Amino acid sequence: MHIQNLSLVNFKNFEEAGLSFSSNLNCFIGNNGAGKTNLMDAIYYLSFCKSFSNSVDGLNIRHDNDFFVIQGKYQRLDNEENIYCGLKRGQKKHFKRNKKDYKRLSEHIGLLPLILITPSDNDLIMGGSDERRRFLDSLISQYDQVYLDNLIRYNRALLQRNKLLKHFASERFFNEESLSVWSDQLAHYGQLIHEKRMEYLEKFQPIFQHYYELISSGKERIEMVHESTLYEGNFEQQLQESVGKDRMLQYTSVGIHKDDILFNLGEYPIKKIGSQGQKKTYLVALKLAQFDFIKELAEMTPILLLDDIFDKLDKHRVKQIVKLVADDHFGQIFITDTNREHLDQMIAEIDADYKIFQVVDGTVNEVKK
Repeated sequence: MHIQNLSLVNFKNFEEAGLSFSSNLNCFIGNNGAGKTNLMDAIYYLSFCKSFSNSVDGLNIRHDNDFFVIQGKYQRLDNEENIYCGLKRGQKKHFKRNKKDYKRLSEHIGLLPLILITPSDNDLIMGGSDERRRFLDSLISQYDQVYLDNLIRYNRALLQRNKLLKHFASERFFNEESLSVWSDQLAHYGQLIHEKRMEYLEKFQPIFQHYYELISSGKERIEMVHESTLYEGNFEQQLQESVGKDRMLQYTSVGIHKDDILFNLGEYPIKKIGSQGQKKTYLVALKLAQFDFIKELAEMTPILLLDDIFDKLDKHRVKQIVKLVADDHFGQIFITDTNREHLDQMIAEIDADYKIFQVVDGTVNEVKK
C-alpha cells in the first residue's frame, strides 16, 4: 500500500500544496520550522483522522483562514482509494472515502496502516501512563476493529460512571443500582480489553527485542511489563469493593484506564538508567516492531514515517537503522531531515525509486535528480 498524491489547502503553514510521491523513498529536506513535519502530519491525519502533534483540530487551520482540506490518493491492495478530510472552523471534521461519508470516524481506522517515528515519542518513556496506554490502544486498534469498539464503549461507560459519582456527591445521595449499570459495562468491556492487551504484549516482546539488538548490536535485554489492577483479581469484584473510595474521590479508581506499560532495560526502568542513545534506540525498535506486527496481521505493508529520527544517535546506530529501513521488507518510506547526509547514505544502500522535496516556509518543491 502507498500514497500516490497529497493535496493540502490551509493546513498548518501551507496555504496550498500538491505532491506526487514515489512508492518507495520520499524525503522532505529543509530548516527547522519550514513545515517538513506538517507534511508528515497531513499523511498521518488521513490514516488516523487526527493530528499527531495537535489534538485540537481547529488549531491545524492555517492562521486567518476558516477551513482546511487534506486529500490523498492511495493504491491499496488492488484498489485506488481517495480519502478526503475537511474541517470548517467551529464545526466537526468531515471524512470521506471515495466520495462517501463515514458514519463514524472509527470505521476508517485501520484502512490505511501507518507507523510514525518522531521525537515526541520520547514522551512514551518520560511521560505518564496515559501516553503508553494511548500507544498500545492505537496499535491494536489499527488491526482490530472489535478492540476499538470495545474501547469506545468502555470509555463511554467510564465517563457516565464518573459523572454519576460527581452527581451523588453534589446532591448528597447515593443509588447503588444506577451505579451498577455502568459498573457492569466497565467489567464486561474492561475484561475483553485486558485480555487483548495481554495477548498483544506476549507476541510483541520477541519482535521488539530482535530490533533492539539489530540497531544496538548488543545483547541488552529489554522488556515491556504490563501493570493492571485486573491481574489482582476479578474486575467486577474490584469495582464493588472500591465503591466507597470512588464516592469519596468522585471518580473510578480501578480498571484498565489505570493500566501502565513499564519500559525496562534489563530489570530497571530505561527512563532512569538509559542514555539518550539507548532511549532513542528503544523507541525506534519499538516502532519497527510495531510495523512488523501490523504488517503481518493486516496482511498489508504500512506506510513508514521517520520524522527527524537521527538526532542523538551515534554513527553506528544511524548506519544500522539506515540498513534496516533500506531493506525490501519495508514499503513506502517518508523521511524528514535538515540536510541530505543521511538521505544520501540511505539512497546508496537501496536499489529503489526515490523523490526529494525541498521545504521552505510553507512551500514545497520536488528536487530534480
